[in-house]
Amino acid sequence: MNKLALYFRLVRGHKPIGILLLLWPTLWALWMASNGHPDPMILAIFVVGTALMRSSGCAINDYADRDFDRHVKRTVDRPLTSGRIKGWEALMVAAVLAIVSFLLILPLNTLTKQLSVVAVVVAASYPYFKRFFALPQAYLGIAFGFGIPMAFAAVQDHVPAVAWWLLVANVFWSLAYDTEYAMVDRDDDLIIGIRTSAITFGRYDVAAIMLCYAATLGIDLVCGWSLGLRWWFVAGIAVAAGMAIYHYTLIRGRDRMKCFTAFNHNNWLGAAVFAGVALDYALG
Repeated sequence: MNKLALYFRLVRGHKPIGILLLLWPTLWALWMASNGHPDPMILAIFVVGTALMRSSGCAINDYADRDFDRHVKRTVDRPLTSGRIKGWEALMVAAVLAIVSFLLILPLNTLTKQLSVVAVVVAASYPYFKRFFALPQAYLGIAFGFGIPMAFAAVQDHVPAVAWWLLVANVFWSLAYDTEYAMVDRDDDLIIGIRTSAITFGRYDVAAIMLCYAATLGIDLVCGWSLGLRWWFVAGIAVAAGMAIYHYTLIRGRDRMKCFTAFNHNNWLGAAVFAGVALDYALG
């Protein structure tokens, strides 16, 4: 494989699920902050910036985990782990993508730029939280959801309380779907000493995931209702709740591949919430 193809795999270009899981809450926030009419330029900046920052985060994550990933069946063949690219190349890719992402937000206000610095610090430090923090997926939820306060800042030039509550909801959502993801690697993670929510929750992992889904959708519902969203939005939340119940049928047996299927299916859960938000503003 040539270098560009290896870099593409390094940033998970062949697995866009991570970008989508960042994008959906950012879109919720953009629509809510703008009363359903986001500025096209701001929308484009956030969509492209989300993809770039997720890709940069993947490169940083692989650099941080390069000595662990060779012991995990799912990650042993990643470009950096397998030695097909060097550590400095992964850092170079991460830096270039982060710089381009920052250049994108230069037309936006000062508050958005300031929040972007916080977002970069959180994203870059996440891989190291797995060394000592019992629930690194909660910290990941902050990284994955920081587009929410940034979106409100870009549109309104301040961050209202509802934005921070939406970020809390995203932390619970991240705990839910990334625990499903961590259940796939639990055996390997126990051997190498990486901390994950799947290990911390232990035999209560399925119950914890379902409680996190309930908290996510409950907080989203209250936030949307407080902003004037009504029945189309409620319908979107109801569809998402049905999907969460479907996830329960997949993960209750703790089968690795079914847990991975549930993780990937969260794209549709996020899309259902967004559809409810967008339809309510368009038709409500």
